[in-house]
Amino acid sequence: MTNKLAIIGGSGLYDVEEFKERELLEIKTPWGNPSDKILKTKYNDKEVYFLPRHGKGHFVSPSKINFRANVDALKQLGVSDIVSISAVGSLKENLSPGKFVIIDQFIDRTFARHKTFFDDEIVAHVSMANPTSTGLMNACEDSIKKSNIGYQRGGTYLVMEGPQFSTLAESKLYRSWKADVIGMTNMPEAKLAREAEIRYASVSMVTDYDCWHPDHENVDVQKVIKVLLDNAAKAKEMIKNLIDNYEKHIDPNDPTNNCLDVAIITSPEKRTKETIKKLKHIAGRVLLK
Repeated sequence: MTNKLAIIGGSGLYDVEEFKERELLEIKTPWGNPSDKILKTKYNDKEVYFLPRHGKGHFVSPSKINFRANVDALKQLGVSDIVSISAVGSLKENLSPGKFVIIDQFIDRTFARHKTFFDDEIVAHVSMANPTSTGLMNACEDSIKKSNIGYQRGGTYLVMEGPQFSTLAESKLYRSWKADVIGMTNMPEAKLAREAEIRYASVSMVTDYDCWHPDHENVDVQKVIKVLLDNAAKAKEMIKNLIDNYEKHIDPNDPTNNCLDVAIITSPEKRTKETIKKLKHIAGRVLLK
């Protein structure tokens, strides 16, 4: 299998202007349209894709992101690895604005989103015990180190519905759960990537202290944007390093690679041709045997 990397850019990261070879792809999926056109580019002779999660110009609200279309479109393009880059609030004193966190766990508190490709006729249960791929996390860490960015390896991302920021009571609750950062976009993205057998890693860029911190009681979008722009510049350096090194870190035995082999529970006679066709990009490897 050929390895192909895609970057999903969050708030503040809508393009990587340094990519000079550019082709914008409009991909159709059975789930509707992705957030925006997907940038296909080459960097140091390596093919890479870039998708702005909120659309270029930030016009898609977290609850309105078509996560299924985004992942399906990338799967159609042959993407094997996704690195998600997201803006988050910090729930820990030591994670100050500007710091990057390589996420290894999630708590999903979203409730208004389509969270699976397998919700009609064909039922599948993939394991999410370890939702991010170790090899890809190693590649992210290597890239961050080369960019001299302050970071933490490992952390729990609390995914809230949004688009409003937390109440003080919520922020304190999430801190009591020992979550590290809070954001609105990595779920169900990580779940859908796993269902599509795409390796996934998440790098969170801290913009603020949420509202729990006595010196930062209100999260102000204007202040956040200032940190976002600085973080985005650092993220672009990280991305260039990542493109160069990620293949060295890929684990051929990563459980994501064939997780659907033991996930689909529906009897073959109950799987209609229509549903199999709808799932052909996501699960064709197992459904079209």
